[in-house]
Amino acid sequence: MTLHKEGAGSRFVLEGFDSAHARIEANERVLEERWAGLEYRLVQIEAALDRLEKRIWLGVYGVAAFLLAQGAEALIRAATQ
Repeated sequence: MTLHKEGAGSRFVLEGFDSAHARIEANERVLEERWAGLEYRLVQIEAALDRLEKRIWLGVYGVAAFLLAQGAEALIRAATQ
């Protein structure tokens, strides 16, 4: 970084600019935003999977209840005949 000499003009012209550092900071900010977006989508996917799992278990219990009802009906018909 160049030192500013008194009375030599604008300090913005004389001071150096560290472009590598600015580029690294910009990349870090982009990475943080991408990570936040990824975490948001992962939460959404987990919620969707939880809802899907509940629906699947509801279907399994429905099929099991149907089969038990059919078995109970068969037993009742066999007992009455």
